Amino acid sequence: MLSVITRFALLIILAFFAGLMALSNFGPFFGIAAGIAVLAIPLMYSYINLARLRKYTLRDALERMSLPSGYWEEIFFRIQRLVRGLKQQIRSIEKQHNRFIEAFQASPNGILMLDDQDQIEWCNAISERFFGLNFKRDVMQRVNFLIRRPEFVQYLYRRQFEEPLLLERMGPKANLSLMLQAFPFGDKRHLLLVQDVTDLQKADAMRRDFVANVSHEMRTPITVLMGFLETMQSLDLGKAQQHQYFEMMMSQAQRMKSLVEDLLTLANLEANTLPAPMQLIQIPTLMALLKNDAEALSQGRHAFNFDISSADNLMGEEREILSAFGNLVSNAIRYTPDIASISANWRINAQGEGEFSVTDTGPGIASEHLSRLTERFYRVDRSRSRDTGGTGLGLAIVKHIANRHQAQLIIESTPGKGSAFTLRFPKERIARLDS
Repeated sequence: MLSVITRFALLIILAFFAGLMALSNFGPFFGIAAGIAVLAIPLMYSYINLARLRKYTLRDALERMSLPSGYWEEIFFRIQRLVRGLKQQIRSIEKQHNRFIEAFQASPNGILMLDDQDQIEWCNAISERFFGLNFKRDVMQRVNFLIRRPEFVQYLYRRQFEEPLLLERMGPKANLSLMLQAFPFGDKRHLLLVQDVTDLQKADAMRRDFVANVSHEMRTPITVLMGFLETMQSLDLGKAQQHQYFEMMMSQAQRMKSLVEDLLTLANLEANTLPAPMQLIQIPTLMALLKNDAEALSQGRHAFNFDISSADNLMGEEREILSAFGNLVSNAIRYTPDIASISANWRINAQGEGEFSVTDTGPGIASEHLSRLTERFYRVDRSRSRDTGGTGLGLAIVKHIANRHQAQLIIESTPGKGSAFTLRFPKERIARLDS
């Protein structure tokens, strides 16, 4: 292809000869006019192409412009290819940017990007919920003006970000514990990562309470045992008094043994999250065992009514079900005054679900205690529970066994009238007698 200079030289020569011919035939005026006309035609063509280029550029539709002929074809073709490449790069960068944004939004942790003045450049939805922010409203606002906790302001001021900072009572309901840490990046910018550690804090508090409760529960019988042993070592006691002391020591040892057994049972249940196996449990046999144990524990102080309203049996782990039913019955015995009545019933409700319920005519439980009854070592009346040999773990064990059998533990109580504890099993756990 001819170069630009060559084309321009040919155009000048053509204009010169056209003007020379017109000059010789029509005079000097027509000669000059003919030369200008020859030069004006390609200039006009160029102007038209430039006008088209401007038009399509303003519409951002340069790629769809038809190519002209001649020298401008190559120029427009190269411009179109360049624009297509740039747009493709921009689309690729935008997709990558959107993927990063989506990943940050999907993160369970809060993310805030701060500039060198600690102004918010970007934050995800989780951080908005944690701190009550609104990105569109708060963008380029200093983060310490929006999160006004003194410990957080001091954390930013010190610029010592090696250790995280714990903020408690955060969130819309002031019930969150947040662990945050700033990480430097770029040109004096910082990435603020925020993690919700509410459950971890609760678990740690529960662990501390658990250790304290176990220590407290074990300390009393150990202290009593040591006191009796020291007494028997230092004093010359008669046979009758020694026998009395031995019985009291045996009672305290039995209390520690029950506590350890319940702790082991609870630990095994918490470690085993799989559903209980589908083994046939004969309800009549189970109810007979419960009745014998209840009468032995009560020693004639209560009136019992064990009733089986349905012949259908239960599918599950027999040892666990016996433990759960037995805990409900023994709790009723411990907290029901003498000469009161206790009823245990097995039935199938209208929805086809199995229900084992234990009802007593005891003092009842105030409503503020009901939601906490299944907590480990939680007692409504601590002194009475210890006097009757309770460990404070019975209902916690029942709750875990219920979860293993996809059952519900329903507690209803009216102060002064008594309580009803019901284990409701799904239809899939019922062994129909006619099937």
